[in-house]
Amino acid sequence: MKLHYYADTDSLYIAFSPKPSADSDEVAEGVVLDFDADGRLVGIDIDNASHKLDLHELKAEHIPVPANAA
Repeated sequence: MKLHYYADTDSLYIAFSPKPSADSDEVAEGVVLDFDADGRLVGIDIDNASHKLDLHELKAEHIPVPANAA
């Protein structure tokens, strides 16, 4: 998973997969889910992210990371 913040557009993209988006669905104002050709979620795009989210802190809890991961 990768987080991409674009300051020039104040948008946050959360990428779950490197696959390209084949379909999108706006589920709330400025919140778009991207799906691949098989209907699997590949990303979430959030417009005006700084007005919808607290971007000052990022926490990850209970993420299963293999012991040998760098």
